[in-house]
Amino acid sequence: MGRCCFYAAGTLSLLLLVTSVTLLVARVFQKAVDQTIEKNIVLRNGSETFDSWKHPPLPVYTQFYFFNVTNPEEILRGEIPRLEEVGPYTYREIRNKGDIQFGDNGTTISAVSNKAYVFVRNQSVGDPKIDLIRTLNIPAVTAMEWTHQRFLREIIEALLKTYQQKVFVTHTVDDLLWGYKDEILSLIHTFKPEISPYFGLYYGKNGTNDGDYVFLTGEDNYLNFSKIVEWNGKTTLDWWTTDRCNMINGTDGDTFHPLITKDEVLYVFPSDFCRSVYITFSDFESVEGMPAFRYTVPEEILANTSDNAGFCIPPGNCLGSGVLNVSVCKNGAPIILSFPHFYQADEKFVSAIEGMHPNKDNHETFVDINPLTGVILRAAKRFQINVYVEKLDDFIETGNIRTMVFPVMHVNESVLIDKETASRLKSVINTTLIVTNIPYIVMALGVFFGLVFTWLACRGQRSGDEGTADERAPLIRT
Repeated sequence: MGRCCFYAAGTLSLLLLVTSVTLLVARVFQKAVDQTIEKNIVLRNGSETFDSWKHPPLPVYTQFYFFNVTNPEEILRGEIPRLEEVGPYTYREIRNKGDIQFGDNGTTISAVSNKAYVFVRNQSVGDPKIDLIRTLNIPAVTAMEWTHQRFLREIIEALLKTYQQKVFVTHTVDDLLWGYKDEILSLIHTFKPEISPYFGLYYGKNGTNDGDYVFLTGEDNYLNFSKIVEWNGKTTLDWWTTDRCNMINGTDGDTFHPLITKDEVLYVFPSDFCRSVYITFSDFESVEGMPAFRYTVPEEILANTSDNAGFCIPPGNCLGSGVLNVSVCKNGAPIILSFPHFYQADEKFVSAIEGMHPNKDNHETFVDINPLTGVILRAAKRFQINVYVEKLDDFIETGNIRTMVFPVMHVNESVLIDKETASRLKSVINTTLIVTNIPYIVMALGVFFGLVFTWLACRGQRSGDEGTADERAPLIRT
């Protein structure tokens, strides 16, 4: 009986160890998990993935920070602007996909991305309908830029003189965000109906969408999950000067494909940025006890390099690293985008404004993604809206103002997975961990039976050494 146990333990140990190594080398269970995920993470009507894509469960909050101008008269005399940050004014962002239609072969899906904003008082510094901000008169500055068009030049010059427009104005936060009727724009609207008589930094963005999208469902390849193939009927943009810069790449930033590796470069097309951007792996993170890859926007995205020369408008007119002139997609308004407080921008932009304090913790854009499922666990999209200003001899309103990129507002759009969603996702992750660890469990059993085999071998050896009482007795008794 003992000898049978001895051989059984040895044989079983060897079989289990060989099996576990074979399973690990062949990645049998890992491949099975990957194939299951690839099959399920598809935009298919009625699936859980589709429902989450249509109605994103994660709570999104948008915080607006304004730069209040404290020395307007001195600025017009040529002194450095002194700005005071006021905020946050926090809004809950309600997102959903609408007008959904599937393509004939199930590989594409068209939709619009609806957004609505609801004010959250207990996460804000004040009441946006009451609080006043002194800032640049963006409609007037924009109108001055439009004077480069001969048709509008004389009209705008007359309007600015008649209505005595100033470079700096004071409005409520609510007006600056969601819009107010502007005198100059109202009169220009008479001559150019495509110009809205209303102005607001987020005018027309509350309860609306940013256009028609066509996405890939991931049916043909999991790597194509939710990738954009068309926006507003176009497969490429037409604002920039090179084909590379005009490419529409990646997703809309709400979702990513599963089975992400840290060597991947992920692409995103945020329409408010008027271009595609890419994000790269930065660090390992843990969110609500779940593993995550942190991806960040690299400094090269807004660097003044040959790769970004196509974003310089007009060609060759590059302002410097860390800023992007988006006037071509903002009706000619001299809007310049950057990261908050000119984070990752040239020092000349920071030193030109008193009140800029760029730092990574508060101003970096990042996204923490669970690599197995591609689900966003935590993210912060941060950017700043600036206006390009300069002294214009034809407009005495500009005084002796310095030529500069003038900050107006910065935005922090953040998301953190809620506990209920995290609990469900953690259950999926733990199940897959158990399945993929089966080879290690088999190996552990093999090691266990190996130890039993060793113990039995040692025990048998010891018994053989000791022998029976008769065997130990001397051959010749006296």
